Amino acid sequence: MQRLCLSVLLACAAMLCHGQAAPSSAATFSYFAYDGHDARFDRAIDPATQYFNPILLGFFPDPSICRKGDTYYLVCSSFAFFPGVPIFESKDLVNWQQIGFVLDRPSQVPLRGQGWSQGIMAPAISYNEQNDTFYMVSTNGRNFYVKTKDPHQGWSEPIYIDRVKGIDPSFFFDRDGKGYLVHNAAPFAPAEYSGQRAIHLHRFDVAGDSLFGSEEEIVHGGSHVTEKPFWIEGPHLFRVGDTYYLMCAEGGTGDQHSEVIFRAPSPLGPWEECPTNPILTQRDLTDSNRPDIVNSAGHAELVQTPEGDWWGVFLAARPYEDDFYNTGRDTYLLPVTWNDGWPTILPANTPIPAVGTVNHTLTQDGNPHLSGNFAYTDRFDSTALSIRWLYRCRPPQGCLSLSSEGLTLQPAATNLTQRDTLSAIFCRQQHTDFSAETQLVFTPQDTAAFAGMALVQNDKCHFTFGKSLSPSGQPIILLTCADKGAPVTVATKPLSDAAAPLRLRIAGQGRYYDFLYAEGTADWQPLATHVDGVLLSTHYSGGFIGAMLGLYATARR
Repeated sequence: MQRLCLSVLLACAAMLCHGQAAPSSAATFSYFAYDGHDARFDRAIDPATQYFNPILLGFFPDPSICRKGDTYYLVCSSFAFFPGVPIFESKDLVNWQQIGFVLDRPSQVPLRGQGWSQGIMAPAISYNEQNDTFYMVSTNGRNFYVKTKDPHQGWSEPIYIDRVKGIDPSFFFDRDGKGYLVHNAAPFAPAEYSGQRAIHLHRFDVAGDSLFGSEEEIVHGGSHVTEKPFWIEGPHLFRVGDTYYLMCAEGGTGDQHSEVIFRAPSPLGPWEECPTNPILTQRDLTDSNRPDIVNSAGHAELVQTPEGDWWGVFLAARPYEDDFYNTGRDTYLLPVTWNDGWPTILPANTPIPAVGTVNHTLTQDGNPHLSGNFAYTDRFDSTALSIRWLYRCRPPQGCLSLSSEGLTLQPAATNLTQRDTLSAIFCRQQHTDFSAETQLVFTPQDTAAFAGMALVQNDKCHFTFGKSLSPSGQPIILLTCADKGAPVTVATKPLSDAAAPLRLRIAGQGRYYDFLYAEGTADWQPLATHVDGVLLSTHYSGGFIGAMLGLYATARR
């Protein structure tokens, strides 16, 4: 089903290149090869009982999870990329397969004009046993939800819930069939300090697909309210026995991130906060030289196995120094312990382990390119792109095609500095230490034409590395950098053979990147080495995504 969907998208994209400018030859990429080799995963584990954290490596933030029978489903934020909201399936919580996207039609996810870190944020997936229906609710400027009986068979058109003012909505369906929706919002009373937020609750009419009744404020400010907690968000309701729990993220999305929890006899409260909040954080760890360092842990959700065990999924990040990480926020998994009726994902002052252990049988049938060290090569010789590839905003009409020669991109009038559809496909940088390479055949017709690789955090922070034309008409290899401003040339060299295939390689080592090229079958040559890539980090550039690797062609560089 998913391969068919991507084939249809690709066929639609091949009709007419949207906004094509001055004539220029198409760019053909014969392959894309990626190799990730982080020291964190350079160790032997027992695949029958152990797993690597993160379980979803790279830009897979804001995980939300649910279970139907013996099968788990997990979704993550996708922001301004299309298709939207990747959805994964697992039988053991460790080994995951991406089965598609929740939002795989442009009508479901309007993104044009959105910034790279705008768009679809904090999706929450829920399963209602009473009507055997899955719901995914999220924010894209407006709050909305979609639903399905079978996540493999596609989701409905958006049902907008404009009555909800705020972000991070999440459904809860009780045993009696009643539905509730919780979300982050401004407090009813004027905020007493910067960053003060609240959690609000609405009743949900399942049969009528609508909210009803009054909006209730169930948590004001957050946990330890006298300490002025900030940005309580990402709420999830669940029930254990006769007790209701409300779990929320708190402290912002940076290194002060955490997870807190409350309990009550009813979804309406009164809510009691856990005396040992937060139940997950890394902000209490001060040793910046600790091994396998992880920070910014939070935005969690719990799930119970059929056997009665509890597990938590959450986001966190792997900095290479200070709070700088280019790989975005990953998804992690840890077992949950209970004490005096309160759950804990991780005790205070405890680092997130790089290797986790389970007490159940692991299937070992997950996608090997989601966790640990791995390598892959795409040759683009199928009828559809691999599920790893994404578009900016929407598929670019007429700019892409696949053949036995590889991926062909027609240069379009849009470029990386614009918040628009691009003649490009993107995948995640998933490792701190990695290499990515491609081979390109491209004959630029003027100095504005460019084709090659892109390394992107947003429209003002990115690199481009590829082939263009000099003012004198000489084909050149060109590296540009945008560092919170307009792109500038970092390095350039003339190419000796305009028609020869050009190989490009980007190698990342933490903060720094090397850019190498080779003409035809010649040896690799450095164009620029040890280039500072901190501008690709979330902490430096702002936003919420990780660095994206792109194959890219433009008529207006």
